[in-house]
Amino acid sequence: MASHNIARDRFPEKILTWYDEHARELPWRSQGGERPDPYHVWLSEIMLQQTTVATVGPYFQKFLDQWPTVKHLALAPLDDVLTAWAGLGYYARARNLHKCAGVVWHNYGGQFPGSEDELLTLPGVGPYTAAAIAAIAFDEPAVVIDGNIERIICRVFQLEETLPAGRPVIKEHAATVTPKDRPGDYAQALMDIGSRICRPKKPACDRCPVTDLCHVSGQEIAEAYPKKAPKKVKPVKSAFVLWIENEKGEVLMRRRPEKGLLGGMMEFPSTDWTEGESQPSEVGQLKVELGLEADENVQAVAQEVVHTFTHFQLKLSPQIYQVAADQVRPSNQLQWIAPTGFGDIALPTLMNKVVKVVSKGQGSLPL
Repeated sequence: MASHNIARDRFPEKILTWYDEHARELPWRSQGGERPDPYHVWLSEIMLQQTTVATVGPYFQKFLDQWPTVKHLALAPLDDVLTAWAGLGYYARARNLHKCAGVVWHNYGGQFPGSEDELLTLPGVGPYTAAAIAAIAFDEPAVVIDGNIERIICRVFQLEETLPAGRPVIKEHAATVTPKDRPGDYAQALMDIGSRICRPKKPACDRCPVTDLCHVSGQEIAEAYPKKAPKKVKPVKSAFVLWIENEKGEVLMRRRPEKGLLGGMMEFPSTDWTEGESQPSEVGQLKVELGLEADENVQAVAQEVVHTFTHFQLKLSPQIYQVAADQVRPSNQLQWIAPTGFGDIALPTLMNKVVKVVSKGQGSLPL
């Protein structure tokens, strides 16, 4: 217990000293002691969820170029935001980003609230994001916990709690070493150390500023922390996806419901995503819903489209149909779009995979 107390006393000082010398230069971080722009902090934190720093950089700059303030983003059409987001995945984040910008602009006069509790009320802002914004943008001593910080805390104190159930206990330990001074720098320092030094595999303990305080430093058991519950096997879902092309070479696309996976995004119409094998009869039902004739010739594509979501794997079997354009009347939900225009819409990664597989099956497409 005594050694734990020593670690708690010296831990934040060592972390901040290291940060002053080794902090990464990132587009959303302030320079020269300036207070960070809350809009920049919020935007980067939402983008960084489930995404790497290297991937986020260009997207962050693109968003700032198009929408330099939260007002610009709040007043932008949702479709424009979704299109700019395409490739970052987890599209609910983009919808909540746009919704949150609207709340901040209309309810807070364009100024982000500074308290962790108020930030938690904003769309798409969870406990980690609220704590990060409060600490980094407003210098509030919030306890910031992401995967990198969890790993450091578990290793330094050799915590035996298993994720995810053990997170409350891990946060309690993190709270004991969170400083009241420079909490934003402290949180960002831990993020840097976790990504560059205290890595999941082969941690560079010899370069760690708190190696003398860490209970597993330099030991083979370090990689076993944090302890994790056994992973569950992901279920496999399947469906048919229809590539419906008219005489002009345009392809029928449908907008998905706002709620749920890929909410509000454009897709090639597919049958329901269900566990087990999809039945051909489901295709007939879908065609009726779309207003297509039941006896249209179909070309099956041999290669499946495989995509892994967080909680399941999806296998799509593409089918190609040639139909007359007047069979389907365009609406808010259904649109004829030329393949050359796919880049102008918010096409999720899954649907880009469909394009590639169908293109390969047809020989070529005018992309």
